[in-house]
Amino acid sequence: MNDTPGWASPGSAPSDGQEPDRTGPAQPTDPHGTDPADPPSKWSKEQPPPGRWTAPAPKAPPQAPPPPPQPGQGWGAPPSAGPGGPGYGAPGYGVPGPGPGAGYGGPGYGGPGGYAGPGGWGGNWGGPPPAAKPGVIPLRPLGVGEILDGAVSTMRTYWRTVLGISLTVAVVTEVIVVLLRGLVLDDRAGSDVLDDPSATAGELGRAFGDLMLSSGAVALVSMIGTVFATALLTSVTSRAVLGKPVTTAEAWRDARPRLPKLFGLVFLLMLTGAAILAVGVLPGVLVAVAGSAAGGAALGLIGGFGASLVAIWVLVRFSLASPALMLEKQGVRKSLKRSVKLVHGSWWRIFGIQLLATVIANVVASIIVIPFALVAAALSGDGIGAFVNGTGGLGWTFLVVSGVGAVIGSMLTLPINAGVTVLLYIDQRIRREALDLDLARAAGVQGYGAGTTGAMPGS
Repeated sequence: MNDTPGWASPGSAPSDGQEPDRTGPAQPTDPHGTDPADPPSKWSKEQPPPGRWTAPAPKAPPQAPPPPPQPGQGWGAPPSAGPGGPGYGAPGYGVPGPGPGAGYGGPGYGGPGGYAGPGGWGGNWGGPPPAAKPGVIPLRPLGVGEILDGAVSTMRTYWRTVLGISLTVAVVTEVIVVLLRGLVLDDRAGSDVLDDPSATAGELGRAFGDLMLSSGAVALVSMIGTVFATALLTSVTSRAVLGKPVTTAEAWRDARPRLPKLFGLVFLLMLTGAAILAVGVLPGVLVAVAGSAAGGAALGLIGGFGASLVAIWVLVRFSLASPALMLEKQGVRKSLKRSVKLVHGSWWRIFGIQLLATVIANVVASIIVIPFALVAAALSGDGIGAFVNGTGGLGWTFLVVSGVGAVIGSMLTLPINAGVTVLLYIDQRIRREALDLDLARAAGVQGYGAGTTGAMPGS
C-alpha cells in the first residue's frame, strides 16, 4: 500500500519519512490509563510498518446541472417536416449546450458536432477506415470479387508487360502445336478408325495409341508454355500488389532461377493426377481383359469417376505450391507442404474461386476461339458442315486460322488464371500469417497496422 494516494496504515509516518512534530497539540489521554503509544485493545499487536503516503487530491467542486431543455430543443423536440427544422437533424437531440458539439446531440444526429459531426462520436461514422491499397488489391483479407478484379486490374494496369508475356508464350506454343499437328501427328486418321465399326482390335489399339500420343504431345507443349507464363506473371502480379511496375526483362530475371524447379513441380502434379486416374480405371481394365467387356466398362467408368474426384481434391490442395515456390524461393517438396498448410480449412473456398475463374476465362476464350474455328472450317474447303460433323480434314488453312484464335484466347486466359492463383496465395497468407503488414512495409505505407484497416469482406 505504499505510495498509493488515500491509503495509509494506522500510525504511519509522514510522506517525507521524518519524525512527526512533537510541538503540536497534546494527544488526548486515555481515560482508562493505557499508554497512548499502544494500539487499542481491539487492534492486533502486529501492525504493518509505517509507510509513505500521499495526500489525496482535493475534490473538484460539484458542477451545476445543465439547464432544462427549451422549446424546440432537447429530448422532446419533434422532428420537423422540412430541412433545418428542430428535431433529429436540428439543434439538440440530447442535452443542449452552449455551442455546436455540446452534449450528445449538439446540432443533432445529422449535423456537425453530434454523433455524425466533427468532434462527435465517430465523425460521420460509417464503419472502419478503408484498408491501404498501394496496388491492385487492398491489404486485407479479400473477397471473391476482389480476387477476380485484382487479376483483371493487373492485366489492365500493366497491359504492356502482361499481354507481351502472354502473347509471346501463346505464339511460340501455338506455332509448335500447329507444326506438330500438320507435319507429325495425324489426328483425323485415328478418329476415322475409332468411328469404323468394322475395325479390328489391332487397328483400334494403334488408333487409340496415336490419339494418346497426339494429345500428350499437345498437352506437353501447352504445359511448357503455361509454366513459362505462370513464372513470369507471378512476378508481375506480386509487384502489382505493391503498386510497383515491372518490365518483361525484370520478370524474366526474377523467374529464370526458379524455372527448373517449377517445371519439376508441374510435371510432378501432372504425374500425380495421371497416376490417381490410372489406379481408378485399372480394375475395370483388368475385368475387361478377363473377358467381361460390359462389366469392365462399367467398373472402369465408376472407378474413373471416383478417381477424378480424388485427383481434384489432391490437386486443389497443391494448387498454391507454384506461387509458394516462386515467391518464397522454396524447393518442390517444401512448396507442396506450404500449399497444403495454406489450403487447409479453406478447400471449398479455394476450389470454388479457381473453378469460377477457370469458367470465366474459358467462356471468354471460347467467344473468341469458336468464331475463328468456324471461319477456318469455311476456308479449308470441306465447309462448316464437315467441321461440325467431324468429317473435315485438318488442312494448313484450318490449323493456321484456328491457331490465331487460340493465341488470342490464350492471351486472356493465361493472365487471369495465373493472377487468381497468386492472389489466392497472398489472400491465404494475409488471413493466416498477417502478410499484409510485410506488404505494407514493402510498399512504403506509413503507419499501417496502427489501427483498424477495414472490415473483412465475406468470402
